Amino acid sequence: MNLPNKLTTFRIFLIPIFALIIIFGGAQTVTVLGTKMFVSHIIAMVVFAVASATDWFDGHIARSRGLVTNFGKFADPLADKMLTMTAFVFLVELKLAPAWIIAVIVCRELAVTGLRLIVVENDGEVIAAAMPGKIKTTAQMLSIIFLLLGDIFHIGTVLLWIALIFTIYSGYDYFKNSWHIFKGSM
Repeated sequence: MNLPNKLTTFRIFLIPIFALIIIFGGAQTVTVLGTKMFVSHIIAMVVFAVASATDWFDGHIARSRGLVTNFGKFADPLADKMLTMTAFVFLVELKLAPAWIIAVIVCRELAVTGLRLIVVENDGEVIAAAMPGKIKTTAQMLSIIFLLLGDIFHIGTVLLWIALIFTIYSGYDYFKNSWHIFKGSM
């Protein structure tokens, strides 16, 4: 297993650690910039930020060293989805994000993952992440970080709306570019 794929696997490993910190973190608070924050949310945000950073590093290393693999093209976006969807579910539970926005995001993620599987089965190709999907993932990850920090200056909310827009647009883009798979079967 090459280094980028190890980083992807490490990102997946950090997901339950993030979840356990949120679940068992306790109620101790600190005040930063006039905003009360749970210490456990700050620690969870750090774990989430480290996991998110591995997304950039694995992609950069894979492209710059010619280590792009089909496993990486499939597992990297799947790891991103697992990480962000886990965090989003907890943000809804903590009342830090509206459930309807998270439902749209989760439905799009499941639909695109299903599309990737259908394309692999029919064309034998793995759909690599396109730029709108990368922007979507970055906006989602940053929104989660800022929402966990108490949404200081509403930065997390603004980023969540940007993530929603790119979630919808990138989902449309993936389906538009893969529509040929469905033409003969409808």
